[in-house]
Amino acid sequence: MKKANLKKTIAFVVLSLVLVGFIGFVEKQTLYKTYQGNEISIEGVSGVYFVEEAEISRILTQAFPKLKTGIRLEEVPMKAIEQRLGGHPFVKSVEVMLGQKGILNIHIQQHQPIARIAQPYGADGYITTEGKVIPTSPSYTSRVLILEGKYAEELMDKGEVIGEMPELMDLITFINEDEFWNAQITEVVLNSRNDIRLYQQVGKQIIEFGDAFDIEDKFDRISVFYKEILPKKGWNAYDRVSVKFKDQIVCE
Repeated sequence: MKKANLKKTIAFVVLSLVLVGFIGFVEKQTLYKTYQGNEISIEGVSGVYFVEEAEISRILTQAFPKLKTGIRLEEVPMKAIEQRLGGHPFVKSVEVMLGQKGILNIHIQQHQPIARIAQPYGADGYITTEGKVIPTSPSYTSRVLILEGKYAEELMDKGEVIGEMPELMDLITFINEDEFWNAQITEVVLNSRNDIRLYQQVGKQIIEFGDAFDIEDKFDRISVFYKEILPKKGWNAYDRVSVKFKDQIVCE
């Protein structure tokens, strides 16, 4: 009799554990079918974050007030979220994925500024690696090549460089990628497409560059000015150096 009661007790305990496990499994599966929050990851640019996680969270809260814990996964507007976050001026790309545990994973890649358009009477803007003109960030400042001048302001108004002056991107890239010129050239003035002037970190001479073509050849001639002319004449001998004419170095 005791053995029978013991078997019944064991069977009852086993069934109870199975039932509890089944209920837990069902609850877990139900949990995984509902939205449980988000995880935001942002790729920094040289350790700098022009868009922050808190800002992205604020945008989601304001733009999608119904996005709350517990809603069904099929109610999460993933495409709309991608489009909304993709419209942020510093967001280059955004990928939104739902994880198995109901977590919305948001991965953001930022635009990378390579030059800054400075305006005396207007807001500044950055030029990105894709040639897009975007506004500056209120949180961070990127130390990049400065562009000024009437034509630079026109590019700012048009919102892009690639379609308007693709050769300028070649000039900016050349300066940025060369260790010496990146340190020496601090400012580029664009009076027009054919009237580009360079200002130096060391030396008072304004370098008249002309247009943004034959870049390497022009910088080779500027190097000749540094290596062969300045040592003989001195750093203060000239106010202007022009390499805009082919095969010539004009010093005045």
